[in-house]
Amino acid sequence: MKNNLLLLLAISFIMLVSSAQGQDDLLSMMEKNETPTIDYTMATFKSTHIVIGQSIETAPAGNLNFLITHHFGALNTGYEQLFGLKQVNLRLALEYGVTKWLGIAVGLNSDRNAWDGSAKVKLFRQCKGAKQFPFTIDLYGNSAIYTTKWVDTSITNYFSSRLTYAMQLMIARKFGNNVSIQITPSYVHKNLVPTSADKNDIFTLGAGGRVKISQRVSINAEYHYLFSGQVVSTKAYSSFSIGVDIETGGHVFQVFLTNSSGVYEQTMLTETRGKWSNGDIFLGFNISRMFTIVKPKLPKE
Repeated sequence: MKNNLLLLLAISFIMLVSSAQGQDDLLSMMEKNETPTIDYTMATFKSTHIVIGQSIETAPAGNLNFLITHHFGALNTGYEQLFGLKQVNLRLALEYGVTKWLGIAVGLNSDRNAWDGSAKVKLFRQCKGAKQFPFTIDLYGNSAIYTTKWVDTSITNYFSSRLTYAMQLMIARKFGNNVSIQITPSYVHKNLVPTSADKNDIFTLGAGGRVKISQRVSINAEYHYLFSGQVVSTKAYSSFSIGVDIETGGHVFQVFLTNSSGVYEQTMLTETRGKWSNGDIFLGFNISRMFTIVKPKLPKE
């Protein structure tokens, strides 16, 4: 009886050890087969624009963003113009997220009745984990066409003379949860310029950033340096803008001050006539409203 009891205990011990080893082997196999995770940085900026210039953000895939950009006149126009409130420069735009890495847009501008179309491609995304990259890098390009009548009809006016183009490389990094920085070298080409002294190809170098001051509010600013000797016949300055972002659920409301009356890249980068020290400051705002067009597919259980 005693021997049988010892034999039973020995068999039980062997089975317990084998079971534990089997569980360890199974856990090891699961760990080896586990897919490494990549943590992509989200919401570097809350809108597709830092202030009036482009940010690295696009509308989410399958979503349509309706963007209203509104500039009043300069504050130094005085009481008769209600300090610029009687003047309007407006842009209405639709921005659609085709995929996670591609966004397209079309806009209508009150300035010279210009239409613009653009695409923004995400080349790299800031991430950590199994894959690491320190920046998000986008390539942005647009073309615009003026549709107002020619002022000077005494010369031959070509359709191509109405066209302008812009291209930007945007390099951004989010530092923690509260600070984001972006560097934006830009190139603008105009088929028609006022004089032979003006350059058809114009280069600027921009920088912008965002600092969160609460869960839904941030301070944003951007500066685009216009290299000298490119716009000669008319006085143009570098663009500087500062504003506040307010997120309200499906809306992002941006209020800003800028020395640029232009509301899209070609005018903002190369035709900024205002100077902050002269009081040429324009009050403006952006309103973004996102609509879901194509709902994302849910993973099968």
